[in-house]
Amino acid sequence: MRKSTFVVAFLCLAAWPALAQENNNDGHYNAAVSGSIQSDMLVPQGKQEDGSHEDFRTNTYADISVLSKFVDAGARFEYLEHPLPGFERDFKGWGLPYIYLKAKLKNAELTVGNFYEQFGSGFILRTYEERSLGIDNSLLGGRLVLKPFKGVQIKGIAGQQRRYWAHNDAWLTGADLQLNLDQWIKPMANSGTYLSLGGSWVNKHERKDDDGAVFADPTHKLNFPAYVNSWDVRANLQKGAFSMLAEYAEKTQDPSFDNGFIYRRGYAALLSASYSLKGMSILAQAKRSDNMSSRSRRQMNGTSSFVDHLPAFTYEHTYTLAALYPYATQLALGEWAYQAQLGYTFKRHTFLGGKYGTNIQINFSHVHSTDKHYKGWNGEPATSAQRGTDGYGSAFWKWGDQTYYQDINVQLDKRVTRDFKLHLLYMNQFYNKTVVEGEGGFIHSNVFVVEGKYRFSPKTTLRAEAQYLTTHEDQGDWLFGLLELSLVPHWMFTASDEYNVGETNRHYWNLYTTYNIGAHRIQLGYVRTRRGYNCSGGVCRLVPSYQGITLSYNYNF
Repeated sequence: MRKSTFVVAFLCLAAWPALAQENNNDGHYNAAVSGSIQSDMLVPQGKQEDGSHEDFRTNTYADISVLSKFVDAGARFEYLEHPLPGFERDFKGWGLPYIYLKAKLKNAELTVGNFYEQFGSGFILRTYEERSLGIDNSLLGGRLVLKPFKGVQIKGIAGQQRRYWAHNDAWLTGADLQLNLDQWIKPMANSGTYLSLGGSWVNKHERKDDDGAVFADPTHKLNFPAYVNSWDVRANLQKGAFSMLAEYAEKTQDPSFDNGFIYRRGYAALLSASYSLKGMSILAQAKRSDNMSSRSRRQMNGTSSFVDHLPAFTYEHTYTLAALYPYATQLALGEWAYQAQLGYTFKRHTFLGGKYGTNIQINFSHVHSTDKHYKGWNGEPATSAQRGTDGYGSAFWKWGDQTYYQDINVQLDKRVTRDFKLHLLYMNQFYNKTVVEGEGGFIHSNVFVVEGKYRFSPKTTLRAEAQYLTTHEDQGDWLFGLLELSLVPHWMFTASDEYNVGETNRHYWNLYTTYNIGAHRIQLGYVRTRRGYNCSGGVCRLVPSYQGITLSYNYNF
């Protein structure tokens, strides 16, 4: 890692005596130490899709934090010298990529080192860690948080973004202001009305020729902006069971690999409303984004170096076949996204509720392209976005001609007896594989899921899943079955099989034994995984097919 990381490490070590010396009146230290260890290991068997021949692979992380009244410090050690499948090449390495020192006063907090931050919904800034996706885009620099008055919070940040085992050269600076008006206006607070207003600004400074010259044609070199500015405004209202969020963001010209090096500005708008009472909930959301991809290195692709994040507004399924075709937010292409959800619980001792009550949930998600009128040189009409131009024009309310994704699903939860619970799911899905993955056409599928959980005793529970996906496209139909036996408090045994009954007729077995004791969790298994995408929050990582023996260890202290 860079010298700056070791400077922060030195500062943390220098602050250790101050942490140790903090004590309360009875002479006992206030400092508390916490942390965790996570190690996922694989012994591959057979020929691996990536062509590697390593006999052992592991992703291992160890976090430690020391917390006290005035000073906090922490660090994370990572060992990925022989990374798990899907984490090869740039992920390979080991070291201390995350280390920080935080000073805390009554109304101020200063962090030096690595940190994560999000402004609003993340439209212009979201740095976070998601190990399953291989994402850690933390900032190395400084963050100041001030609360000068009641209901007012001000943040200022500056730093360089992590990219695997290095940091991109671009500097990110920004500020965020949050106002909680209900803390100023007593009648509003007394009536149970909460209103917050927020505004954010982020600047990216990147040298014009960091990655070499880029040409629009053989004779015209692109002139990159050294500064890219983004801003965001939002309002959040809550009154009793009702809440609403409205947010809007813009970004100045930011030609990049993602948008084909065009000079169009970026835009994003969001409106979300929900209503929740005992036994009923309603959610409705709409989002329009256009050319909002923002990275701290303009010529990067893949999942690295993103500065911003746009939520997918699609239901995040946890069942294996329902998640077979997950959606990834199209930051550069732009999209109209809609999501609606209705949940209702039929009361006990009614016709539909039965003896124990019945819960039903209906979800609808739809993502569509935005309208585009392409512009060539001198504003002349074109058939596609041309490098070095404004790219295109786009009417705000008008749709384009492509559906990216659609999902309609109905879920039912029913306690049949005191010891037996039943969950049913039906999903009708449209998935534009060409848009999301680059090729594959349009896939229409239907998914059926039945899950049952039976409690034999307070310490013994058996859970079973049966899933079926049917489609005439891609690889055809799939079956999935799972049995999971829990013996509280220590043991869990799981066996599952994902079987393609269409094109490949191939089984993907997974067998696990899990043991828990105190803060320790150990899992031993045999896995055979299919090639596919692992997604969370609209961000996806391609996982190659592999098989072998796995061992996972987790410890929290």
